[in-house]
Amino acid sequence: MNLRILMALLRKELKTIRHNSLVTRMIVAMPVMVMLVMPLIATLDVSNVGVAVVDLDRSQLSRRIISDISATGTLHVEAVCAGHEEAMREIESGRCDVILTIPYRFASRLSGLDVEANGVNATKGMLGARYVSSSAVETIGRWLSENGRSAATAPRSVINRYNPTLNYRNFMIPALMVVLIIVICGFLPALNLVSEKESGTIEAINVTPVGKFTFVLSKLLPFWVIGIFVVAVGMLIGWSVYGLAPAGSIWAILLAAVLFSLVMSGIGVTVANSSDTMLQSIFMMFAIIMIFQLMGGLFTPVSSMPEWARWITYAVPPRYFIEIMRSVYLKGTGVAELGFQYAALGGMALALCLLAALTYRKQS
Repeated sequence: MNLRILMALLRKELKTIRHNSLVTRMIVAMPVMVMLVMPLIATLDVSNVGVAVVDLDRSQLSRRIISDISATGTLHVEAVCAGHEEAMREIESGRCDVILTIPYRFASRLSGLDVEANGVNATKGMLGARYVSSSAVETIGRWLSENGRSAATAPRSVINRYNPTLNYRNFMIPALMVVLIIVICGFLPALNLVSEKESGTIEAINVTPVGKFTFVLSKLLPFWVIGIFVVAVGMLIGWSVYGLAPAGSIWAILLAAVLFSLVMSGIGVTVANSSDTMLQSIFMMFAIIMIFQLMGGLFTPVSSMPEWARWITYAVPPRYFIEIMRSVYLKGTGVAELGFQYAALGGMALALCLLAALTYRKQS
């Protein structure tokens, strides 16, 4: 490999990227917009749960249960219904997510409390039902203590490690950097190479003595720098806007970003090598990115997938990068403890970069 030729090609690639206003705006604006907006809207935190109460007891205790539910920031009593059918109409209209039925003579028997959840939105319904049940149990416990009766519930101590506030935003911010590298370092090299095919400028390279490996490496290396830039912007916004800083080493994050950038750029160049038009490369990259996001553990934990799907995820590169990002960011894990993930990313980066070079068809 001729280092002088490689440096000349790299200068040419950097000039091409700099003079393409769309690419430069995408590299700068996309990380800023994604890191500013997505943590606010991409959340599984449950809030604003509507509750319909069927109070058949109409006692002091039942009124207190309703009052305590209304006092929480998550639950909102939207309607106090005379019967179950009226409460079901509230569920069907979408105004309520949970039905709480307080049976007749509940204050004297303390049994028969019924909670029903709207299962259309399974996450909100399930968690909302738990919140309602927990609020009612706590109210009953305080009411028993005030009346000189022992509560059946035992004292509990709950400690949330690594994410004390259980804020889903802290879980998503490291993963959003993965999405940025997938899109920018995957799509851009593919589109860049295919655009040269469509414009015919790549023919000038094909008739030169530039080797395949030198040419492909010149396409890959700029996105190594872009990957570091994207992650650096993401970390800066995460710290300055949301107050989330890495608990571990920044160098561990940058090392993983470099490896994953090479993985995605290798995939992008390989896709471009087998594409003749921009539309072909876009469809192929879109399919790959969808699989990566769904199977990499970005939104659905790998441990929650079926066993056969968990085996497939070992061949999905984002799985390792996501594990590294969340472990270093939230737990402060070091490179040594994540050796398997780093080795997997390194092996995939090497294999995909070689594949990109071997699939490039150079014409003499």
